[in-house]
Amino acid sequence: MGIDKYEIVIGCEIHTQLLTKTKAFCACENRYGGMPDTRVCPVCLGLPGAMPRVSKGYVELGAVAGQALNCKIARFTKFDRKHYFYPDLAKGYQITQYDIPLCADGYVDLPLMHFPKNEQPDGEKFRPVNFLGENCIIDGKYRRIRVERIHLEEDVGKSLHLQGSHSYIDYNRCGTPLIEIVTKPDISSPDEAALFMQTVQEILRYVKVTKGNLEEGNMRCDANINLNVWEDGKLYHTPISEIKNLNSFRAIRDACAYEAQRQLKEFETDRQEFNPGYKNTMNWDEEKGVTSVMRTKNSFVDYRFVVEPDIKPFSVSEELIENARKAVGELPEAKRNRFKSEYGLSDFDVETLTSSRELALWFEEAARKSKNAKRVANLILSELMAVLNEKNLTIVDVKITPEHIAELADALDSNKITSKQGKDVFAKMLESGALPSAIIKEEGLEQVSDAGAIEKIVDEVIASNPKALADYKGGKTNVVGWLMGQVMKLSHGKANPKQATELLNKKLSAM
Repeated sequence: MGIDKYEIVIGCEIHTQLLTKTKAFCACENRYGGMPDTRVCPVCLGLPGAMPRVSKGYVELGAVAGQALNCKIARFTKFDRKHYFYPDLAKGYQITQYDIPLCADGYVDLPLMHFPKNEQPDGEKFRPVNFLGENCIIDGKYRRIRVERIHLEEDVGKSLHLQGSHSYIDYNRCGTPLIEIVTKPDISSPDEAALFMQTVQEILRYVKVTKGNLEEGNMRCDANINLNVWEDGKLYHTPISEIKNLNSFRAIRDACAYEAQRQLKEFETDRQEFNPGYKNTMNWDEEKGVTSVMRTKNSFVDYRFVVEPDIKPFSVSEELIENARKAVGELPEAKRNRFKSEYGLSDFDVETLTSSRELALWFEEAARKSKNAKRVANLILSELMAVLNEKNLTIVDVKITPEHIAELADALDSNKITSKQGKDVFAKMLESGALPSAIIKEEGLEQVSDAGAIEKIVDEVIASNPKALADYKGGKTNVVGWLMGQVMKLSHGKANPKQATELLNKKLSAM
């Protein structure tokens, strides 16, 4: 007797700061870092008499995020007050959205090919949960995670705990515009939770909603987790734990993995079961690799939600929704699939080329200007990306344009220059910004592909190296490489290597 099997059930709440110029409800600058408490005003501090106003771009970016995550956008919405007391919450309440969120009923499809194997300590008893039944798997390629809602809210201040007995509050972050993405409990493993957040980060960065830098707190996740446990044929549900402020993919995975096993052991010990409205709020200690209870929540009544009295409910125009849809455009996974089918690229190639929207657009412009998209991709991946990574640059920081890469690809493809010369041309155009055609002409690099001219050079090399010829006839075939080097030297590196090699071998074989 005992536990027959169990399922891990996870729902994520991802908080993402938006890339607006100002804070959510005031004109204070919205940016990371700086001297503490220097970017604050009566509005974001909630001082008596201060009146909030919805900043330009706040609702627009929220709608873009909703469209990118396949949500329905509300035509009418409002703001609410969520009351709780914490040192970094200056007002004693948070402006958020409660019962009428801006976005609802969306989804994110996770590529099944990216799923790592679940490594559970009790692997034979663990099974992935599947709340959507057959509808969970899309086209046999994707696992669908439903998004329940995306609502707008403001961020709170930041607690600074210094060595010793003192803690401080930096209120610069107060009022920073956020969206909160709330999923259905469709996630069934720690690895899947990490992949979900990684996919959301990629999408929202792609549509320029957020910087998405986890280390800066631009994006963080609260993971709600509990277990479905079958024991002696009966189904039990463990209490929900909400693990707060997970700010790395590794933290999400490791925290959920630890908490699942902690709940399993706790269930085996005291059979504690799920109680609606009750939730443990947990802290994740990354150094120790354990969760611990911070506080308990009894119900939403604790928050005493009320309609925000200082901001009127408002309508969302069809124009705003249409503009948000246009701003989304083609998303990363769709672009990857198209690049594979249209340009014949590998999975590895498209993963890198779609790592940012700017790089994907840059590649596609170069591919369309060139006769060989595959060679364009190879040049970007092998040459350009090496430079970007070495110098910590982005594609918008370099002097060269898609036209440069397209010209270079065509010059290589037509054997106008050799691959070695191609590296030299790339370095020079990167430094000067000159087009490959101009560099090739100025340096006199254009490859000789005229069969007659190459044959004359080959004949001259053979005639002037009788010892090498005798060695070849004596069975030393490695001398061919040396002779080929002499051909390239005599032609100043301009002879087409393939043609020269074929002619040399043909003449030597005939002797």
